[in-house]
Amino acid sequence: MNPNGMTLMNGGNKLSIEEINDLPADRYSIKSNDIPLRKDAFILPDDEKIRVIASHFREIMNTLGLDVNDSLKGAAHQVAKMYVKEIFSGLNPQNKPVVRLIANEYWYNQMLVEKNITLYSTCAQLFVPIAGKVHVGYISSGTVIGALGLKRIIQFFSRRPQVQEILTMQVANELKAILGTESVAVLIEAMHFCVPSKEMQDTNSSSITTHFSGKFKQEDAKNEFLALIK
Repeated sequence: MNPNGMTLMNGGNKLSIEEINDLPADRYSIKSNDIPLRKDAFILPDDEKIRVIASHFREIMNTLGLDVNDSLKGAAHQVAKMYVKEIFSGLNPQNKPVVRLIANEYWYNQMLVEKNITLYSTCAQLFVPIAGKVHVGYISSGTVIGALGLKRIIQFFSRRPQVQEILTMQVANELKAILGTESVAVLIEAMHFCVPSKEMQDTNSSSITTHFSGKFKQEDAKNEFLALIK
């Protein structure tokens, strides 16, 4: 049983806390540039997660003085379902997309750029939206990736409580691993809605984070990428 009194499951078998703590470290490994997760993060079934979150969120609504038995009766369940199945679904590695690579048959050896990819994520500190654009560039080592594949990678890493700097590194590292090239550039420009939520007069500020590696560390390549995404 976990601290909330629920039995943790793995393939239909009950696991004790001791067994969870003895799980191989690489099974739920967390890199230093990732959001911290417990070892038992993916053992509880999604339906049970939704039930527990809905219960807690209903208590939040009650504490705020809302009548959860009137028109807001189903709100807690909808929020919980959205958390697990949608906006935080990127926490679960089983949801990682399988990206199809395309052979670079024409041996195009210049940079490929995909810009203005829509970003929607959630601030890991205040759990309010982050929204903006992602610009990606890379130099092929033999394969290329389609626009849809890039969007799915970004969406996967965005669907979790995020820090923009971490997200930038995650997208860049994933592209380097998939494409087999160090020459990758990522620039993210996003608005963090925690700012206008707390400072009503500030509605235009945005944050920019970048990652340049391989040939993109050279000033001419970096400047060409920045000029192309303007």
